[in-house]
Amino acid sequence: MNRYPPIAEHGMVGDLQTAALVSSDGTVDWWCTPRFDSPSVFASLLDGERGGHCRLAAELPGDDGMTVRQLYLSDTAVLVTRFMAPGGVGEVADFMVPNDSSAPSGVHRLLRVVRVVRGSLPFALSCQPRFDYGRAPHTLARTDEHSVVFRGPGTDLHLQSTAGVGFHEDGNDISARFTLSAGQAAAIVLTSTPGGAPTPPRPSLESVADALETCRTFWLSWLRSCTYRGRWQDIVNRSAITLKLLTYAPTGAPIAAATMGLPEQIGGERNWDYRYTWVRDASLSVRALIDLGFQEEAHAFRRWLRERIETDRPPSADPLQIMYRIDGDPHLSEETLDHLEGYRGSRPVRAGNAAADQLQLDIYGEASDALIVGGDIGAIRGWHALSEVLDWLVDHWDQPDEGIWETRGGRQDFTYSRLMTWVAFDRGVRAATTFSRPADLTRWTGARDAVFHQIVERGWHDKRQAFVQHYDTDVLDASLLLMPRVGFVSPRDPDWLSTLDAMGEDLVSDSLVYRYDPTASPDGLRGSEGTFNLCSFFYVEALARSGRLDEARHAFDKMLTYANHVGLFAEEIGPSGEQLGNFPQAFTHLALVTAAMALDEELEKARTVPRPGNHRHPATRGLTVPGEDAGGGSPGA
Repeated sequence: MNRYPPIAEHGMVGDLQTAALVSSDGTVDWWCTPRFDSPSVFASLLDGERGGHCRLAAELPGDDGMTVRQLYLSDTAVLVTRFMAPGGVGEVADFMVPNDSSAPSGVHRLLRVVRVVRGSLPFALSCQPRFDYGRAPHTLARTDEHSVVFRGPGTDLHLQSTAGVGFHEDGNDISARFTLSAGQAAAIVLTSTPGGAPTPPRPSLESVADALETCRTFWLSWLRSCTYRGRWQDIVNRSAITLKLLTYAPTGAPIAAATMGLPEQIGGERNWDYRYTWVRDASLSVRALIDLGFQEEAHAFRRWLRERIETDRPPSADPLQIMYRIDGDPHLSEETLDHLEGYRGSRPVRAGNAAADQLQLDIYGEASDALIVGGDIGAIRGWHALSEVLDWLVDHWDQPDEGIWETRGGRQDFTYSRLMTWVAFDRGVRAATTFSRPADLTRWTGARDAVFHQIVERGWHDKRQAFVQHYDTDVLDASLLLMPRVGFVSPRDPDWLSTLDAMGEDLVSDSLVYRYDPTASPDGLRGSEGTFNLCSFFYVEALARSGRLDEARHAFDKMLTYANHVGLFAEEIGPSGEQLGNFPQAFTHLALVTAAMALDEELEKARTVPRPGNHRHPATRGLTVPGEDAGGGSPGA
């Protein structure tokens, strides 16, 4: 067992209320239950000794020459880890049956099905749960030869097997060894229940096979709603499934990532808890799903968002926090788990998120766009909620905030924050006019225009010939790649093309994009970070919309090489191409979807338009062929 496998060496399974990560060596090293934001039962990803794990893998003595491969069953969330050795080939299929009910469940099953397809293979099981992030002790009770229960604080974890797999006690942990031959199968089932709940029925191979088919059918049926038919169908489908897996079905609230504490720099302090619902991330995630044709997710999130706006709060409080727990609870107090060493020694490990108390005014733009997307303003109550927010924003938009990147170095007049307040007013004015809704249009229009003029006058830097991060700096910020998408500027506007060029010079490294330069614009934190996948895909979209299709496609193709073996992305890419940060990251996958759709659309337009000659692909710049001079380059490059 690799104590700390690379972050990218994982697949994710889930049931729409919780999710688990399974490494490519067959180890469940992350699982929080009964919700995404519950304390963990397995967290060896954050501490190989204290975190807890459940490993199920083929195990041969010595140098066995075994090869391991991991994949998803096509267009599903069934994860298969294959073990191929000279003496046999076997596989472990991990899955959870989706529960899209509006009622939260206290019972969650992680099913692990083992089978051998050629020869014979010995398998080993090691199950060592560690409750409450490894802080709480547990007891072990045996129900029968094939069933045991680990009892932790408020949660029981039942471990059961089909015939042929006998459990051996190792203190308060369990191990097992068994051998299967071609055509034989066995199943291991982990079921979390509230403390003291009855023991679940013991699984049979038939019942597990039925559960596998139910899971597979759910995902194939869900994907039928997808309207995307472009060039990158497989990776877009995988991103859509990932966004769905990261959505809490009882409330419709998407989370930012399945994990907490994974570092943006190995050994660094930028280790945050992302298992919550950011208004910004969730709004953009749902927008991506809407663009793919998934309408039910949009309706569910709009209900959740409207409820947050309508919830009673102190008179002095803002209409929205930047993030909430998945059930809408606004309390996300941050604590440091000092007993965990962190992924490869990356401390501190944080649970909760103190950034919930920050002021980030951009969220009102993303929220307004989500509530009005597609010309659908939702219920009448939804309009009242939105109009009250915009009335508040008229009086509060012109103030410094912490910005989209949640810097801890003090508030600034961030250009992106102003941009998204402009979006809020713009969408509100359009909807009120289109649907004849009551609104204080004079104030909304006045605020919209005031924001516009302020951005143009103060967010533009004459020397840099670019829009900058905030009004008192010349530092660039990749969040502004969204300026054309939200309609603030045309993608062919000279000022925008100049900004895009400046970003290419300052923030782009071989098509990978940094958020900003923390050395030039201190953010209150030590250390550095990798390039930000969200921004890299936004860059692809901006290039495509600006007519730089060769560059856009080349950048997109290169970004896809950073996906892991099953098509998943973390938050960032490190200096050696390694994935960094929490995993898998909703932000990255929503941006991949929007980039693919924009690039497809622009490529289709270009098919009917004659292209000028002698424009070279970015990968061939500086090279010549007989009869061709060295000039060329893509338009605007």
